[in-house]
Amino acid sequence: MSQELTSLLDLLDLERVEQDIFRGSSRASVVPRVFGGQVAAQALVAACRTVPEGRLPHSLHAYFLRSGDPGAPIVYTVDRIRDGRSFTTRRVVGVQHGQPIFHLSASFQTYEEGMEHQEAMPSAPDPETLPTAEDMLPRYHGLFTDPQVPERLLRARAAVDLRYVEAPPFASVGSPSEPRSQVWFRTNGKLDGASDDPMLHICLATYVSDMTLLDSVLLAHGRGGWAVGDVVGASLDHAMWFHRPFRADEWLLYDQESPTAQGGRGLAKGRIFTRDGRLVVSVIQEGVVRVPRSEGGNGSGSDARADSGNVPRADSGNTAGREGAQPASPAAAST
Repeated sequence: MSQELTSLLDLLDLERVEQDIFRGSSRASVVPRVFGGQVAAQALVAACRTVPEGRLPHSLHAYFLRSGDPGAPIVYTVDRIRDGRSFTTRRVVGVQHGQPIFHLSASFQTYEEGMEHQEAMPSAPDPETLPTAEDMLPRYHGLFTDPQVPERLLRARAAVDLRYVEAPPFASVGSPSEPRSQVWFRTNGKLDGASDDPMLHICLATYVSDMTLLDSVLLAHGRGGWAVGDVVGASLDHAMWFHRPFRADEWLLYDQESPTAQGGRGLAKGRIFTRDGRLVVSVIQEGVVRVPRSEGGNGSGSDARADSGNVPRADSGNTAGREGAQPASPAAAST
């Protein structure tokens, strides 16, 4: 197991303060905000630690409320809403500095047999044929207004091997394309021993699911994203459904598309498949996506921050509060 993956697992290993109260730390992201995938994964870990044995998450629904401070711990309070014969429901609120920054509802189910069908896996090249982040990012170094962005991206994503099937949004500025993006991902090392827990694989997929989902919105409009400063944005909400067992340390295809953008918001949908074609996770996210005021749009850095709580300046060259060229998400937006 790599040192970076060990560090990520430590990040998800919350301290139990009381029976249903947990405390988590943060780590550096691309910008000085908490990464949204981290908050979602930590909140899900907190919920998982309060459910009866043998029940795994089958869905979560979350809202990013305020900006997360990476210099302060996040306290997660779990409400035990219901424990039924087959299903369990939990509600989790993440709090910093006395204010809620994140809200999650999660449902868990005991295993049972039932009817099955699924969509077919879309075609994609083998992940081994695609460039790693270390190989890809230097090619686009000149596109970033802040030359430190590639290095920060590599550090922030070091625990995950994430490979784009096509060029990312920041590589196709000014060229609108089909609103669809694909990445392969897996953890940078194998999970074994105590860490080889089905719940942890689900929490790790939750962590990664927030890295690239809104790329498809940017591609439709030829926008490079927050890394190149031509969009102001923030994540609003995030929902996931876990359909079948999977391993986060084996290759997973994340197929993402955007059906619509309007009113300063963009919607993105994702499907996660195992390499052998099983649909294991579905994801939907909506985010604020605004053209900077300097281009005649409705968004400027200061206005968006006041509106959404965790949105960077449009001209900062930073990638907002996530670990990729995406909008700020952890506790990123209440508009």
